[in-house]
Amino acid sequence: MNQPPPFRLDRPARQSVPFVFASPHSGRAYPQSLLALSQLDSVTLRRSEDAFVDELFAGMTALGAPLLAAQFPRVLLDVNRSIAELDRTMFDGALNVKVDAPSPRVAAGLGVIPRIVRDGAEIYSRKLDTAEADVRLEQLYKPYHAALAGLMVETHARFGVAVLIDCHSMPSTLVVPDIVLGDRYGASAAPVLTARAESAFLREGFTVTRNTPYAGGHTTLQYGKVASGCHALQIEINRALYLDEDKITRKPSFGLVRARLTRSMEYLTAMPLTGLGSGTLPLVAE
Repeated sequence: MNQPPPFRLDRPARQSVPFVFASPHSGRAYPQSLLALSQLDSVTLRRSEDAFVDELFAGMTALGAPLLAAQFPRVLLDVNRSIAELDRTMFDGALNVKVDAPSPRVAAGLGVIPRIVRDGAEIYSRKLDTAEADVRLEQLYKPYHAALAGLMVETHARFGVAVLIDCHSMPSTLVVPDIVLGDRYGASAAPVLTARAESAFLREGFTVTRNTPYAGGHTTLQYGKVASGCHALQIEINRALYLDEDKITRKPSFGLVRARLTRSMEYLTAMPLTGLGSGTLPLVAE
């Protein structure tokens, strides 16, 4: 697969807050191999993207936090799924990984290797070679999660706590507010963290709800271990705020929305560590 590196990691000169930001669905490097396999045009494929979310959160390094952004598109591989959420029926032979019993997401065509795009159109006109699954999982999925897990371990070792902010966008066709916070109904993040995030967005004039219609996916489940001082909070941004969803282009409001988000995250990342675990800020000399 002729692809750029699976992710881009932007680091601050010195990580000064126990936060890690990730943008798993904003990748827009579409390999020719995918375009050749797909029966859809490039704009239709792009409608599954969380387009430009990595750019909306580009200011996180200035706040002292790293930002991990997938560079491959969501229709190629979805890292917000378990590696075992594969649809056997998409492939022409036996798969080389253990596959879970079909889940509602897999049945709907939205497994780790999606069968459909956001609008429900089938991506492929024929079954895929099983080697496609091997290549995508080995070259994209595993490196991305190894990098994310490494950042969380590194952050926890430095601060005693680690907070993952998983950054997404949501279609405006749904009846949704500006922001949806997903903490798996309190299972993946301490209440004080979700409350601080809600306050951060409200201060900037955003409308906010929690867990409806998005409570968090595989990433929040995997990395939100509250009892161990590891928290994961999913943020969904209404695309109507910043994106022309038909053309997949930035609206004139893009810069203003990015500034509001950055100020919100500045307030969030400045929160006391009390309530997040046993962490303390590192000494200045470190």
